[in-house]
Amino acid sequence: MPFASDKEAADALARSYQKLRQEIGKVIIGQDDVVELVLTAVFSQGHCLLVGVPGLAKTLLIQTIADSLDLSFNRVQFTPDLMPSDIVGSETLNQQRDFHFVPGPIFANIVLADEINRTPPKTQAALLESMQEYAVTVAGKRYPLQRPFFVLATQNPIEQEGTYPLPEAQLDRFMFNIELGYPSYEAELQIVKNTTSEHKPTVSKILHADEIQAFQQLVRRVPVADNVVEYAVGLVHKTRPNTGRAAARASQLLEWGAGPRASQHLIVGAKCHALIHGKYSPDIEDVKAVALPILRHRLVRNFKAEAEGITVDQIVKELL
Repeated sequence: MPFASDKEAADALARSYQKLRQEIGKVIIGQDDVVELVLTAVFSQGHCLLVGVPGLAKTLLIQTIADSLDLSFNRVQFTPDLMPSDIVGSETLNQQRDFHFVPGPIFANIVLADEINRTPPKTQAALLESMQEYAVTVAGKRYPLQRPFFVLATQNPIEQEGTYPLPEAQLDRFMFNIELGYPSYEAELQIVKNTTSEHKPTVSKILHADEIQAFQQLVRRVPVADNVVEYAVGLVHKTRPNTGRAAARASQLLEWGAGPRASQHLIVGAKCHALIHGKYSPDIEDVKAVALPILRHRLVRNFKAEAEGITVDQIVKELL
């Protein structure tokens, strides 16, 4: 659907976002911030890591979003014995004794990597190329993935036995680290009423793949004032301990700060946050709105912070 101007397209994105929220809200009760962040990542071409205890509808949320976006969806349950070929695909012999490639579950628009920390680093690394290059290489041949392409991974913060924490390089490729909390009392009443009856809500498809790609390009075209870029880059520099622009608290409590990818995500995330809330250009408030999930998994606390029980979230909030 071609638009006469970017302003018209921006208005259409804000309208589509509200419709998406309504459709997703038929199935997912509460979790408004989580839904907003996942949709922001979708329009910003980012990947998400959802962290929460079992039973908080992480998988259902992602499946519902895939349904409302009319995109192909595959789920991979990560286990300790999963191999890279189980994700990207493998070459098999056909009846003519020729090798041919059988694509794995990574060949979908939305890939849910369920419990990504249950599988060894060798298999986690199979996602790296697809997340960064939007392609996979098998037996020396490169296969491009369908676009748009998102990896939405879930992780369970409790029960650390038999898990393999994601390496820093892989965490850095996730735009957002989204923490899911327990639902409120009122929301849980509604959840229990809805899920223990015959009531089966149907989710309408709001956007198609080509529309999503058009909106992704629109987000990139949004103009940003210099002071907003300076604030975002300045915020990331504050997190780098013992550097010229480091905040005193960061030098006291952090081992490592965020890299340049954090600055890029802050700006793209702020642009998208502005558009879905009906603004045509982001301000500093939009950067602050997306800062916590962007910085949360990129900062490494030192022994002092861990000993005093100071969380990364507390440090980020102090720096904002």
